[in-house]
Amino acid sequence: MKMRKEKLSWVEIDKKGFIANLRAFRKRIGKVKLCLVVKANAYGHGIVQVAKIANDHVDWFSVATVDEAEVLRQAGIKKTILILGYVTMKHLVEVVKQGYHLTVFNFEALQRLSAIATRSGKKAYIHLKLETGTHRHGIMEQDLLAFGDYLHEHPELSVEGASMHFSNIEDTTDHTYAMKQLDRFEHLVGRLEADGIHPKLRHTACTAATILFTKTYFDMVRLGIGAYGYWPSRETFVSAKERKAKMVLKPILTWKTVIGQIKKVPTGSAIGYGGTYKTTRQTRIAVLPIGYYEGYDRGLSNGAYVLIRRKRAPVRGRVCMNVMMVDVTDIPEATLEDEVVLLGSQGDETISAEQLASWAGTINYEIVSRIVPELPRIVV
Repeated sequence: MKMRKEKLSWVEIDKKGFIANLRAFRKRIGKVKLCLVVKANAYGHGIVQVAKIANDHVDWFSVATVDEAEVLRQAGIKKTILILGYVTMKHLVEVVKQGYHLTVFNFEALQRLSAIATRSGKKAYIHLKLETGTHRHGIMEQDLLAFGDYLHEHPELSVEGASMHFSNIEDTTDHTYAMKQLDRFEHLVGRLEADGIHPKLRHTACTAATILFTKTYFDMVRLGIGAYGYWPSRETFVSAKERKAKMVLKPILTWKTVIGQIKKVPTGSAIGYGGTYKTTRQTRIAVLPIGYYEGYDRGLSNGAYVLIRRKRAPVRGRVCMNVMMVDVTDIPEATLEDEVVLLGSQGDETISAEQLASWAGTINYEIVSRIVPELPRIVV
């Protein structure tokens, strides 16, 4: 789908704030490599816009899919790209052809990569994902020997890295399980090295780990939500304060729309589908040309606010597919095509991703990453 020509809703990205966040993390990790995670359209911020700003401030980029890697290459990004997610057997050809680094956890992928690399005369660059307790993608310990034997026999497979992902490092202030995972990772890497397999880069740290535990850094950190100015969780923020880990994170995204209509409705009027809200006075309703298709969660119906003329306007009725309604009775100066802030600041008022997440019963990750990619991302 092509980007809309009509600017009914758009996202603004604060370039200076983004660079400040990256520099803060760079200062924290020192000489360790910094891999910026730009999957899910850079957590909703715009993969191309984000990558172009970050290109001079990071060492690597990581994505979830081959398609995302292609978007970066087509945008002129030449840095090393690590694919974190599953790639179908058919598309492993592109991985080898383009020199992408691939996170590997299936033995079938090793075999297919070997065949492609041998046929093309190119290396296949792999990072072994080790299962330490999250039980998503990952190689189980009992399968390590088979992986090692195969790698010894196939020098066209270059083991560039070994990685893992923490299960419970950001949703708790008790990091016992995370430390057990870290110990498990070191044990599994030790088994690989004893078998003569020496990954060049070990990487385990997500944003929370990067903030809280220097011993998770190893050779590279994979920086996600923190780069965009969001704390992974309240527990991470509390843990950072307890550990005196000073970090100032600046959210860099502002999501905006405009008023598409203003109407006066009488007392007792039902607003929107299902009549879930009824007015208790004569009410000025502002209709906004945005809804759950664009990523504004239906769970925010009757429970959230937007900012108009530097004031909060409550959402009334159910959020529709491409439309939502807000009450501007107490904002008499509001008028047609006024700018509306759905997420971000206007004057002294702020609607944060954390507030929206709380109202919708979810997390800040989901709020920002679900903003539909077709909306314009504007660097300011």
